[in-house]
Amino acid sequence: MGILNGLKILDFSTLLPGPFATMMLADMGADVIKIEAPNREDFLKHIEPKDGEVSATFAHLNRSKRSLALDIKLAESKDIIYRLIEEYDIVIEQFRPGVMDKLGIGYEKLKEINPKIIFCSITGYGQTGPLRNRAGHDINYLSIAGVASYSARKNQAPVPGGIQVADLAGGSMPAVIGILAAVYHRHSTGEGQHIDVSLTDVAFSLNAMYGPNFLVGGENPKEEEMLLNGGTFYDYYETKDGRYFSVGSLEPKFQQKLCELLGDRNLIKLSNSNSKEDQQAFKEIVTKEFKARNFDEWISILGDDFDGCVEPVLSFGEAVQHPQILARNMVTTVPKSEGGEQQQIAFPIKFSASRPEYRFAGVSTGKHTQEILKSLGMDLPEIQSLAEKGVFGEIKA
Repeated sequence: MGILNGLKILDFSTLLPGPFATMMLADMGADVIKIEAPNREDFLKHIEPKDGEVSATFAHLNRSKRSLALDIKLAESKDIIYRLIEEYDIVIEQFRPGVMDKLGIGYEKLKEINPKIIFCSITGYGQTGPLRNRAGHDINYLSIAGVASYSARKNQAPVPGGIQVADLAGGSMPAVIGILAAVYHRHSTGEGQHIDVSLTDVAFSLNAMYGPNFLVGGENPKEEEMLLNGGTFYDYYETKDGRYFSVGSLEPKFQQKLCELLGDRNLIKLSNSNSKEDQQAFKEIVTKEFKARNFDEWISILGDDFDGCVEPVLSFGEAVQHPQILARNMVTTVPKSEGGEQQQIAFPIKFSASRPEYRFAGVSTGKHTQEILKSLGMDLPEIQSLAEKGVFGEIKA
């Protein structure tokens, strides 16, 4: 039994922030129903590569979620949602502010039906402010939040990240935290509430290392001038064959090991200096040394026991096979509804008293429509009548 067994969630979200959040909640045992538009499917559902009915990405992000196809603009669909909300009393959505209200399924309306409802809205800029209705994506939120400006090399453009920091760290994770905090509050007081998660707000709060310096002393963080953005030897270094290693040997004991690795213990004074000139000089030495050997040579030199914060930059395919990733069981097998199995990234948190649940990979739109409607007491003629009105499109068995 999952640690969140008993939580029941209606998920109106698409793309990445909301689905990643509800995936984590489902992994922990929550019962999630994904409300999907029958005539406007999630963009991620059909991107390549596909594995069976849906894309590998969609199958991962939406595992263990039952799919209910509903055209939420129709009155009949609203009636179904009103019935569901009596039991499924947590909602997560990421429409622009006010859209759910206009559809008649916003927080205030659903609160009338179930006063204990927890309603989580994930948006780019939040429910208030001059940008509240503006469209955006991960790259825009990091830009507005001041993060991208110093996440770059000098005189070069910021680099689009490999992972979506604002979407995931700024949207998904705070949504999970906020929902669980609201559940605790409801358990204590009986009171539900609306949760307003802004990806930009959270991205702004992630300026935790250098933002305070500006607020107190007016020091604006700049590219390649700070402790952790290339202003010191804490950086990536190219090998002779064009691969890279990360060097994060900040503490003196790790600096000592790094200097020994480079063949000169006396370099510790240079590495530990606060002088920009000394840091640059040490950085040039590290650059030269790493450039002198191939990637595999450095892997051999470092071995399994080097404990000085130096690690290879791996491709995702290499990471999948890394002994640490394997030991932590970070790749799991999830059954597909149409038969067979799919490898997926596993739930990352280890609980001592419970295990994650992987019931099935993400499914095609409306896969569980009949099952869910029957649980509400509807019979087949009633369901068919709604289908003929276009409420949920083609019914999936």
